[in-house]
Amino acid sequence: MSRRLAGLLATIGVPALATPLAAQTTTAGDPTRVETADDGIAPVIVTARRRAEEEQRVPAALSVVGGALLDRSYTVNTQGLTTLIPSLNYSSANPRNTAFTIRGLGSSVVAVSQANDGLESGVGFYVDQVYHARPATAAFDFADIAQVEELRGPQGTLFGKNTTAGAINITTRAPSFTREGFAELSYGSHDLVQAKGWVSGPISDSVAYRLSVVSTRRDGVIANIRTGRDTNTLGTQAVRGQLLFKPDDAIQMRVIADFTNFQAYCCGQVYLRTGTSLRAANRQFGGAAGLAAQFGYAPASTNPYDRVTDIDGPLGTDTNEGGVSAITDWNLGFATLTSVSAWRFWNWDAENDRDYTGLPVQLSQHIPSRQDQYSQEVRLASNGAGPLSYVVGLYAFRQRITGRPISIYGPAAARYLIGTTTGANNTAVPANLLDGYGQDGRTDFRSRSYAAFGEVNYRIVPRLTATLGLRYTQEDKDGSYATTVSGGPVVTNAALVSARLGVLRPQSYRAHDSDGSLSGRGNLAWQVSDATLAYASYARGFKSGGINMSGLPLDNSNQPVLATAVVRPERNETYEVGLKNDLFDRRLILNLDAFYTKVHDFQATVVENSLTQTVQLRGYLSNIPEVTVKGVEADVTALLLPGLSARANVAYADGRYTDYPAGPCPLEVQTAATTRCSLTGRRLASLPRFAITAGLDYTHPLGRGAVVLHVDTASRSGYNGDPSLSRYTTIDAYNLTNANIGYRFADGTELIVWARNLLDADYIQNLTVQAGNSGLILGSPSDPRTIGGTVRFRM
Repeated sequence: MSRRLAGLLATIGVPALATPLAAQTTTAGDPTRVETADDGIAPVIVTARRRAEEEQRVPAALSVVGGALLDRSYTVNTQGLTTLIPSLNYSSANPRNTAFTIRGLGSSVVAVSQANDGLESGVGFYVDQVYHARPATAAFDFADIAQVEELRGPQGTLFGKNTTAGAINITTRAPSFTREGFAELSYGSHDLVQAKGWVSGPISDSVAYRLSVVSTRRDGVIANIRTGRDTNTLGTQAVRGQLLFKPDDAIQMRVIADFTNFQAYCCGQVYLRTGTSLRAANRQFGGAAGLAAQFGYAPASTNPYDRVTDIDGPLGTDTNEGGVSAITDWNLGFATLTSVSAWRFWNWDAENDRDYTGLPVQLSQHIPSRQDQYSQEVRLASNGAGPLSYVVGLYAFRQRITGRPISIYGPAAARYLIGTTTGANNTAVPANLLDGYGQDGRTDFRSRSYAAFGEVNYRIVPRLTATLGLRYTQEDKDGSYATTVSGGPVVTNAALVSARLGVLRPQSYRAHDSDGSLSGRGNLAWQVSDATLAYASYARGFKSGGINMSGLPLDNSNQPVLATAVVRPERNETYEVGLKNDLFDRRLILNLDAFYTKVHDFQATVVENSLTQTVQLRGYLSNIPEVTVKGVEADVTALLLPGLSARANVAYADGRYTDYPAGPCPLEVQTAATTRCSLTGRRLASLPRFAITAGLDYTHPLGRGAVVLHVDTASRSGYNGDPSLSRYTTIDAYNLTNANIGYRFADGTELIVWARNLLDADYIQNLTVQAGNSGLILGSPSDPRTIGGTVRFRM
């Protein structure tokens, strides 16, 4: 039995290379799967090509994490996946302000994906074959997951929505006609309490059900010395109900309804450092004449790892998402017809103290939002093992996002944001000029996407297979943006009116974008031997364009420059070669790949004045000519001894802005007149050059049960966390190690002691440059070491 467990641990514990569709009704990642592996590492069944295949036979670069590893490593969200998958990066100041990338591409800067509802991520996020349009939904907790696959490179010829960087494909455990159940309760430091469980079984001979829940709460880990209330608490709940209808062996339907909620006193950042610009001394945060000194203010701490703050504004996050989907598979004999129908929603509201200090600069900022999306996908996939196989399909997607951007300033805002004088005549600025002054608005964004796609595989000779995939996508998008300003004292002086409008100005515009695109990929796969697969591929991807829904630059008449409203699509070309090896009777799996990616019209922050002679020099989202990323990746899984398995995964990536002539300037070269800077040749933001993940699992029989040990560790080299690439916005290299040890009784009950951040590492998860470019840099520190215990029961 120990050998079987070792095979399971090795198999589900390592990123390999693939993705499932038929696996949605298998037991991938479940403990029962070990029964298939008496010797060596058990195969992993995936559907990277929308058909069930062994992942070592799929000529593509991806990583697979099984559900049992997710359970053992206490991974319940996308952020936790970065400890297991090195090429995946995740940054989140709060659930809405979430960005995740693969190989540095997708939404490499949080601002590109966060509050701008008119843009999409280059990384597709799928749960049970349904695309989630908003990156924010990736911040919610998982419930009862069978398998997670990270697909690297352009996707579209087989997946519903077109994406340039890759996809995260999550498969939940399906209903079972065998009764089963699981319950888990954990308690840890900071009063962390987490409960998870699921139950499944038959309702009749042709209908089965599954109900899954997870709930997490934790006290705050950042102390607010002003209010006495700890911030950055956790409070999440997720529930999923499923029905599986299987009247016969030819047809089945899986109906899924889910709801996830996140309510917390969250999400605050702390002082990280102060940078120095070329602005006047009294317009910088630090220094004897700086803004902090003018108010007699000092941060609660200048060490971010003290984890203290003194923010005086409201803080809180209230967001939820959910939906209903139906997946129907009908075996026609020669092929299987699949239909995926879904509706999803996302609600968001949160308040933040956007000045991140104890000064009453900004009293409130939040953007209540609502998103609804509808999607329909139909695919036909050939059956059989003949020389020709194919998948063809149609996809339709519609979404609407409405929002209400709200900002209100306080009594310290005028001096902090404007100064004591303004205008050519140095008009004195009243201290209360911005007190109560604010913005209220309405945004409405709608998109429609339609696509036809297909992929054909042809076995030219017994060991050589060629693949060709094509996709045509037509997208139409419409957006409207309107804000008003009000409040504050009545002023008639032109200089004061102008100064106040320089902080917040009413703006209204509408925009439309329509685009059609052809994308695709070609692949050659050579089964060199029964143990080695070699492949080479070329892919051309497409990330849809969008509409700026966060305000536009203004011309000299203070009117929005409509030419900047539309952001063009990104177009991605990726070349890739790889090897997959099963060695020593499948006791060692070694997968290698190398890639080169060129992205045209990369969506990024631009500072531009060539669109019109009167446009103000101001940063906004647009396109830059070119970005390149190249690198190599290696995944290793080894069965070292009976009961002992290990895994190691390495990703090296060199990303460059190869043509970025008008980027935002680093803080250290900024003057009072904002200017643009060339960032051509500089490294891509938010991309570590090296990322390494590793893990070890050991099971040793003892008495009538077994001792189980699990360790996982992840290291990332330093990188720049802001698009300006300032020396003040670097994030240092770090390592995160988690571990647990426990005893598994003969009946499956487990008692476990665990530690998250075992070595109590201090590192910055993401950073923010305070609005106004005063030089104040904020950061989200890592969670401190958390120790706890878990009890698990199985039916």
